[in-house]
Amino acid sequence: MFDKKVYLERREQLKRSVGSGLILFLGNEESSMNYKDNLYPFRQDSSFLYFFGIDRPALVGVIDIDNDSEIIFGDDFTTEEMIWTGYREPLHLLSGSIGISIVKPKKDLWSFIRLANDHKKKIHFLPPYRPEQHELLADLLGVEVGSLQGMHSVSLIKAIVAQRSHKSPGELEEINRAVNTTAGMQTAAISMAKAGMTEAQIAGKMQEIAIGAGGNLSFPTILTQQGQILHNGYSHSPLTEGNLVLSDCGAETGMHYAGDLTRTFPVSGTFSAAQRDIYEIVFRAHESAVALLQPGKPFRDIHLHACEKLTEGLQQLGVMKGDVKASVAQGAHALFFPCGLGHMMGLDTHDMENLGEEYVGYNEEIIKSKQFGLKSLRLAKPLEEGFVVTIEPGLYFNPALIDEWEANNHLGSFINYDKLKAYRNMNGIRIEEDFVITENGSRLLGNPLAKTASEIEALRIK
Repeated sequence: MFDKKVYLERREQLKRSVGSGLILFLGNEESSMNYKDNLYPFRQDSSFLYFFGIDRPALVGVIDIDNDSEIIFGDDFTTEEMIWTGYREPLHLLSGSIGISIVKPKKDLWSFIRLANDHKKKIHFLPPYRPEQHELLADLLGVEVGSLQGMHSVSLIKAIVAQRSHKSPGELEEINRAVNTTAGMQTAAISMAKAGMTEAQIAGKMQEIAIGAGGNLSFPTILTQQGQILHNGYSHSPLTEGNLVLSDCGAETGMHYAGDLTRTFPVSGTFSAAQRDIYEIVFRAHESAVALLQPGKPFRDIHLHACEKLTEGLQQLGVMKGDVKASVAQGAHALFFPCGLGHMMGLDTHDMENLGEEYVGYNEEIIKSKQFGLKSLRLAKPLEEGFVVTIEPGLYFNPALIDEWEANNHLGSFINYDKLKAYRNMNGIRIEEDFVITENGSRLLGNPLAKTASEIEALRIK
């Protein structure tokens, strides 16, 4: 938890931005796996954490702007419950540590909201993303669950996005810590992997590092020899000589700030000539995109620049052809790069994704595309100082997608399908790093990690 002053200032800024009404923050509940008392690891709602900081289930935070009051609704653990859980600090002490003096039982929330409704107060809340949030909101507001669609507060979303997008020095320290732990996970994976080990064995060691550092994973680890499948997890498949392993992982600190790094390495210890060629194309696109990071630069422009660099590289191999800019404009590169260059990162790996990409990554001037590939770009608006973003270009050779495009000679004026046959089993290569946007450019977060093909091979040889 940060200092009390941090949470006081955050809530004051939010009050000024929203202006009037009642702001309702639903903390997350415990969630059962296969029977009631066997629980998934608890993860608090990120916006609740940002403004209230209490990492405990079944809480609701209320900010009454008009009456300048703040309340935590929740219940203390009973003695009987603490027989199973151990000591749990009373809520009034936790609330006092974030500058809130009013704590009420959870059951009082219903009458409190009814009174607000009776007085025609505007009740601001965020889009619910868990079933129990839908049910609680519908019950509190006296509406059908299906009626909640569109009732969330856009003004609240915009105010929160404006605050959470700019990372404070304290937040950057946490993110830096998460990235360093993530780098340790990557180094372990690259150096320990050998033919015959399973993907799951390596992923298990990576999670051990994340937990040992005081947190856990910031998202389920992607550790796969099928890197052409963008969000493939890990399996019990053994590593096979000649294959590439794509490792995309992130650690989350005890305060839930995230890291997110990707490396791709050869099982055999060295890249084949073809693998190295593709790796170098991705590496050059990565470095070229990083060089453009600065305040005021639309991230979509940086994404399209990276797409052009990937296209140029594939043209040098004879896989693509034609005018580079026209090729990217028509989306031919998306056969090999069907996703975005990066995303915001902070308390969430895809920061604030539950609030809506149209608010987090876009604005009134830059509208989300419907084109294959470009429509998957999570961040497009101009960068600002304090933003934390990932840069993660890649090249992916998905045989099913290649076959579908080739059968229709789709964008055949830009793609040499005959030349592509030599690379169709290349699978996928991605390189990802995390950056904070500074006054004049950007700064790499975390300690440097092996990134060039030669550096990766050096770790493998060890």
